Amino acid sequence: MTPDEYCQQKAAASGSSFYYSFLYLPPQRRRAITALYAFCREVDDAVDEPGDPQVAAAKLAWWRAELGNLFAGKPQHPVTQALAPHLQSYSISLERLGEIIDGMEMDLTQTRYLDWPALERYCYRVAGVVGILAAGIFGYRDARTLSYAKDLGIAFQLTNIIRDVGEDARKNRIYLPMEDLRRFGLHAADILKLQQTPAFKSLMQFEAERARGYYARALATLPGEDRRAQRPGLIMAAIYRTLLTELERDGFPVLTQRISLTPLRKFWIAWRTWVAA
Repeated sequence: MTPDEYCQQKAAASGSSFYYSFLYLPPQRRRAITALYAFCREVDDAVDEPGDPQVAAAKLAWWRAELGNLFAGKPQHPVTQALAPHLQSYSISLERLGEIIDGMEMDLTQTRYLDWPALERYCYRVAGVVGILAAGIFGYRDARTLSYAKDLGIAFQLTNIIRDVGEDARKNRIYLPMEDLRRFGLHAADILKLQQTPAFKSLMQFEAERARGYYARALATLPGEDRRAQRPGLIMAAIYRTLLTELERDGFPVLTQRISLTPLRKFWIAWRTWVAA
């Protein structure tokens, strides 16, 4: 199996909305974004799969060392081998890849966030930076496109957080800011006990509006001249905004269910967005 085939399998197996946005790209850009996505999956799995924080920390330390190998021209892992040809072409930097690992490390030391600025920092590291790197791969002329990509990444991560509240609570993780819980008269214990209350629904509506604000700001920032090049990001935005609408329509049953769109629906949204953009 070649490094590119390894990354392709990693991306396809995830079933992520990101995979559907890659389908229409030219081959070189598709290989680059698939390798970047596979890297993100690898470091995310390093945190989520072991169960033991010390093992997870050791795995992330290994990936930090592997990034050093990558930029020294000696990548060892299939993912970094697949990334290597694209570093210069798409301005993929050691600093930004390292920031993604910084974000994953936060999951090893933090299970609560006091306020939105603290959570926004996390969202930037694990998703905003990915958005910036992805925008470079898709191609842009106007630097404002990087601001669009950062805000879009944060919007995606906040949508994921809303969708996964129950799943995260069962791992003793609460990403919703504590100050937001207090605003609606809730405590961390209410989330951990998976209590679906009117106050919880109001909290979810508040977080959904925050996410919508980031989507709106991102799309308003994207320069017209870069819109066609950034169609993969627009596809992801269309899929994620549809998911957010579904969660809202169903009353945010996120404590007991994991709502997702079917692959066929994602493909349809991807095709429709690609044609319209």
